[in-house]
Amino acid sequence: MKSAIKVISEQIKHFYLIRRLSLYELKGKNKSNYLGMSWEVINPLIQILIYWFVFGSIRQRTNVELSDGSEVLFIYWLIAGFILWNFFYQSTIQGSKSIYSRLLMLSKMNFPMSVIPNIVIFSQLYIHLVMLGIMILIFIIAGIYPTVYFLQLFYFVFASLCLIFAISLITSTLSTIIRDVHMFLNATLRMLLYLSPILWQITILNDPLPTILKLNPLYYLIEGYRAALFGTEWYFITNWEYTLYFWGCVVLLFLFGSLIHIKFRRHFIDYL
Repeated sequence: MKSAIKVISEQIKHFYLIRRLSLYELKGKNKSNYLGMSWEVINPLIQILIYWFVFGSIRQRTNVELSDGSEVLFIYWLIAGFILWNFFYQSTIQGSKSIYSRLLMLSKMNFPMSVIPNIVIFSQLYIHLVMLGIMILIFIIAGIYPTVYFLQLFYFVFASLCLIFAISLITSTLSTIIRDVHMFLNATLRMLLYLSPILWQITILNDPLPTILKLNPLYYLIEGYRAALFGTEWYFITNWEYTLYFWGCVVLLFLFGSLIHIKFRRHFIDYL
């Protein structure tokens, strides 16, 4: 618990630094490209079109039924889930290598290493917010307008940040000690894309598979995003048991991540 409190206090104390360095991170990553940061939006849009073409063809372009009984085109259902997936995947992958790829810089600077994963995560958050804005604009043009349920989107963005940071705290520590962890994580996340309700509906499966797949906390976030964007329900209230399960997972991951990070970070420079 002391480790968790210490990590949280470091995030609060250095929040201004996190915001500044995350913007620098984003600009530096794309400075050599002619289109600059536009590629951060272009790449996921291309992926969405590819998945829509492949999986939309499999579904024969049929509509998707939502939890309230209404239907939407598959492309909109896909976008609502894939936007979150792209944020989760990019933040988790880059967060896992955030510390060991900056060890030389960290050896010359004086600020806590626990803020490094958050710098990467916040740089991806800016892209995610832009993508959300584009998606909402597309939905409005298509006649899907924001409702009062849209307000819960702020909650789910925050919940996503908490889950990603908790995971990144663990993986960034383990990846610094054992570099193979990053490669294993990359392979695992690619598999997770097809085990989450992003490209297909989980309702097509027979019990107990849907229940097993719901153990993945990413399922909670994806369905929450869709409930907010399509205005079907207050997902985190209607599914309050699932909400408690999700935050239980986040807390356990964060406590474990904080513990191993504080324990091993004094030795990180030794891995240069």
